[in-house]
This record gives sequence, C-alpha cells and structure tokens, in this order.
Amino acid sequence: MSVTIQFCGAARTVTGSCYHFKTPTGSFLVDCGLFQGQKTLKELNYTAFPFRPADIDVVLLTHAHIDHSGLLPKLVREGFRGRILATRGTIDLCSYMLPDSGNIQESEVFALNQRNVKRGKSEVSPIYTQADTIASLQAFQAVEYEAWTDVIPAVRARYWNAGHLLGSASIELEFAEESTSSHPLRLLASGDVGPDMKLLQPNPVAPAGFDYVISESTYGDRIRPETTRQSRQRCLTAEVREAAAAKGALLIPAFAVERTQELIIDLVDLMERGEIPTSPIFLDSPLAIRATEVFRKHAASLDPSIDVVRLLNSPHLRFTETVEESKSIAKLSGFHIIIAASGMCDAGRIRHHLKHWLWNSRATVLLVGFQACGTLGRFLEEGAKAVRIQGEEIKVSARIRRIDDYSGHADGSELARWIAARRPIRRGIFLVHGEEPAITGLSEQIADRIVPSAKIFLPLLDDIYDLSTNVPTNLNAANRRRLTPEAVVALDWHNDMSKLILDINERVAAAADDRARNVVIRRLRRALDPEH
Repeated sequence: MSVTIQFCGAARTVTGSCYHFKTPTGSFLVDCGLFQGQKTLKELNYTAFPFRPADIDVVLLTHAHIDHSGLLPKLVREGFRGRILATRGTIDLCSYMLPDSGNIQESEVFALNQRNVKRGKSEVSPIYTQADTIASLQAFQAVEYEAWTDVIPAVRARYWNAGHLLGSASIELEFAEESTSSHPLRLLASGDVGPDMKLLQPNPVAPAGFDYVISESTYGDRIRPETTRQSRQRCLTAEVREAAAAKGALLIPAFAVERTQELIIDLVDLMERGEIPTSPIFLDSPLAIRATEVFRKHAASLDPSIDVVRLLNSPHLRFTETVEESKSIAKLSGFHIIIAASGMCDAGRIRHHLKHWLWNSRATVLLVGFQACGTLGRFLEEGAKAVRIQGEEIKVSARIRRIDDYSGHADGSELARWIAARRPIRRGIFLVHGEEPAITGLSEQIADRIVPSAKIFLPLLDDIYDLSTNVPTNLNAANRRRLTPEAVVALDWHNDMSKLILDINERVAAAADDRARNVVIRRLRRALDPEH
C-alpha cells in the first residue's frame, strides 16, 4: 500500500503538532494543534491548512493539550466532517479546553480590534469562535486503550498510555498490504511521552517492532537528575520557603491541565505536614478550575497512593472564576500563592499578575514547564532585565526561579530508553516536537547506539515522505513550504522589535543629561533616514 506522511506542524518546533497521512483508501491526521511561540509561527494559525479539510476522513488525537488539539475547531469550520478519535479522558478535557481556547481567540481579537480602530488599522477575525469549538466537540468518539479501532479501509489504530497527561496516548498504526503474504506496515506516533516517576500518571507503555516511529524530542538534549516524589517536594519546599521569606507573591505560570493539579496536590500536602507556611493558593484560571473537576472525576484512574479528591478539595485552595475575583487578588500584600495560566506566560491572567508584581523584588516567579522560543516565559527564564507586556515596559526585579521536576515530558535519557524499547525499528525514526538543539541532542544520543544514524530523520515543516519504500523518500516540499526552515527556528522580527524598544529606552534613561539623550535620539533618526 502506498503511504505518505506530511509533517504539517511540530517540525523543528514544539507546537502545532499535526501529521497528515494519505493512502489509496483515504486520508487522516494524527493531531491538529495550535502553533504557539513567536508571532511568525502563530500567524500559521490564520492561514490555510496545507491540505483540504474536507478531504480528511478521520483525526486521531493523542491528547488534549492545545498544541495538539487547538486547530480542530478551525478544521471542522472549514469542512472536516469525519470522526475525532480520542480516549475518554482526552474528550472530557477537550470539552473544556477547546471552548476556553475559542473564548481566548474571541476576547484577544476583540481587544486587538479596539486598538486597531484607534490606530486606523483594519479589524481582524479570530482563528475560530467559541461556537466553532462547540461544533467540533460533536465529532469526538471515544476509544479504549489497547483496543484496535478501524480508522479508514485497510488502516487500524491502537492507543497506548503515554504517561504524559490524563488520557494521553501513543498511537500505533497498522496499514494492511494488498498481498495477504506481505506483512502490514506498522508505525508508532509517540504523542508526548511522560517522564518516569510522574506524580499522577503511570510510566508510558507501548509495544515493540515497527517499521517507523515518530518520536517527540521536547527535552531531547536535557538529562535531569533522577526524580522521586520526595525529591520533587524537597525542591518545591525550598522555593516556597524562600518566596515566603521575601514576603511577596509567589506566581506560578502553569499549564492548566495536569501541571496545575500536580502542584496543588504537592502544595496542599506540604502545608498539611507543616513543611511550608500555610497560605491561600489562588487558582486563577477558569480552565484550570474545570480541569480540576475532570481530575476528580477520573481520580480512580490516577495513582491510587494519592488521595486526589481530598487534596483537590483543600480549604487552602481558592478558586477565582470571574475577572473581578482575579483583580481582587492584586489588593493582597504579604506572602500568597497564585497559580494562573498560561504556562509560557503568553496569554491569560498570569500576564496581569506579572504586570503587577514583576517590578517588585519581594515577588517570586516560579517556572515549572517548558518555555518555547519567543515566549515571555523564555525571556524571563533567560534573565531579561525588562520585558514588554501588552505594550507596557516592565522592569524585572522579581526572583525568577525554575523547577524542572514537574515537567510532563521525558528527558533525553528517558526518551532514548523509550525508543530502545520500541526496537526493532526497521525503516526509520522521525524526531519531531522539539527545537533544534533538543532534536540534535536526542539524535546524537540514539545514533548508532540505538538506531543506525542513516535511519534517523529530522523533518522540516511541510516535508512529505513516502513511507512505502524500504527507505523513506523525501518528496521535496520546498516549493510548498509555508515558512522557510530559518523562520521556524529563529526569533522573528516581532521579538527583535520588542527588544530594540527596550534597549532604546534603557539607553536613553542611562544618558547623563538631556543633551546626551538628544544625541542618542538624533543618531536613531539618522539611522532611520538614510538620506541624511
């Protein structure tokens, strides 16, 4: 059977996961995620798909995170009429996450259009609306772990627990050959692979013996110290105690699903045992509040050694649903904990809390997840002295701290072991869902020791491969690329412009007097006007 795959997202970047398979019997996607990070990448969310949505028969969804599911409403709005196959946990989470995403699209575009009117610019439309997300939910159909499901004629799929998130899966695909004497083509798409010793999820599982494996590589170049729940809590204890000693807010930008619930469980447990000061924990994210309800519902499928329901019902936990409740937190002084989305500080209520506290040396910002290139979280992580939030320059005086122990992704050594356990991998492995250093780092770890280097492929955005041959053939897509490879991996002009404005303000402010400031300004004007 002829089989091709097009890498429509998560190629040399960690977002926009989407892989398009075509066979003589039909066409289907694995994931259909939103691009996040720098604006050049995010603009892909507004452009046409590199395929006709009406031609797609089925979507196989690995899990609920928006970088894997977030363009499903657009897909449905533009003509997709097939099934979206996902586990029950994923469906329950998507029932909140997709409408929340639609609400964000509408509210952010509304605010942007208000600014555009004042600037004399034309209005823009959201990627999709909340109504579009409700329509997309009608297409979801539940599948069970480790049970074969027919996808299209001659193609079937089986979901395996990936240990990354409630309902997350690696997806095994089997393409039947026309001859009964030939073996079916077998492929495994990893989805996001969870680390060993994750707080709520089991270790990832999947079978062995594939023609192809598509593996994520988010942390492919990192090796973490061995983690246990006890070591993770020790790290969190130290950070909370220092933040409490500073007598300011502890801001935790957290992904609304799973990361938030893990943090709440450990924070409450530590408070109950007297390891950290007792304080209110504000969960300032309507989506995280609803996701927490889903975790209570699925508590029986989580780690039985943890009393999930009791800990998530703690009186220390304060839910702030409305905008007014969120704003009221800003009136507080002294030590308190605020957990708010988004995890990369690129949207949501966390940006308002950062505007309120970043300038204050008593505050602490604790990063607990991956920060993609071009995001506010990455700039803070890399030590920015000032940042721009919603057009306003904010000095960074708060302590910026990081804990990697709550990551939902396997590190390089864990990914290498996961890949080794999938052997034999007969034809090739594709490394995706990672930035350039991470993909390169994982490739170097597995080359020849686990998989022959000639069988390791690092696809670019929109690359198409023929999987029918003994060696996958790259059907050069250079003339069809939506972005150049350089545009995918580099910071874009929006990031450069933001940094330039900060640098200009800093240089002018540092000038000795008005005369020196005027010299700086005249030089800038000359640079902008080459005729002078």
